[in-house]
Amino acid sequence: MSLTKNWYTIDEAAAKFGVSNQQLQNWIENGVLRTEGGKGKVILLNGDDIEQELNMTPSV
Repeated sequence: MSLTKNWYTIDEAAAKFGVSNQQLQNWIENGVLRTEGGKGKVILLNGDDIEQELNMTPSV
């Protein structure tokens, strides 16, 4: 069991990881982030997946 927070709302993830909400939405649409939600709406994003994408994305 992890003792650190690993699931974030879109706004929390954007603030924590310095990524735009639009970039997070793109990753969600492309299926690269695990999500939790209900009634067809994304509620939480997996932080490990975001970190992995950031490590794979070249800086501009």
